[in-house]
Amino acid sequence: MNVVIVDTGVANISSVKFAFERLSITPLVSSNSEVIKQADRVVIPGVGSAPYAMKLLKQKKLVSVLKVLKQPVLGICLGMQLLYETLDEGGLHVEGLGLLKGKVTLLNTKKNPSPHMGWNKLSFNKSDDFLNGIKEGSYVYFVHSYAAAITNYTLAKTSYGTDFSSIVKKNNIYGCQFHPERSSKVGATILENFMKIKE
Repeated sequence: MNVVIVDTGVANISSVKFAFERLSITPLVSSNSEVIKQADRVVIPGVGSAPYAMKLLKQKKLVSVLKVLKQPVLGICLGMQLLYETLDEGGLHVEGLGLLKGKVTLLNTKKNPSPHMGWNKLSFNKSDDFLNGIKEGSYVYFVHSYAAAITNYTLAKTSYGTDFSSIVKKNNIYGCQFHPERSSKVGATILENFMKIKE
């Protein structure tokens, strides 16, 4: 099965690539629109700034491509946030890919340090094959300052000062606010489930 990791220019792509390789899957890293369109699975990784990420995707002429993909798509961390309509970051109002309705805003951590960094628990909102083999309360690894609210897309939520969406799904679109590539066995199971999705 052909997996393409989108070369967003703002991601630790090597760690995502290695995570798939540990599952005996050899992904291709590419920003070529035709290669992405023809993939069986597409992964949108990301770390860092949303405004810069969207600027790079526009420069690479990938925004229109990513908006029309029919195969399973997985956004990771910033890559998940880019799936939404808008992202409020650093006083800027950034237009995202619009694959999910809603916006990403600064996470209200209350008395907790920001960014939210480290291991935290998943609490399930809905049952889904994407969660197969994952136990309620499983720990995964987060590094983020911004987050999406709980909506009908939310498969799992996490609490850090405020509840936020940690796993989302809409049709063929999936997102993980955490880093599955850094989340040990739980993260590996998530990636395996992504590969098993029936189109």
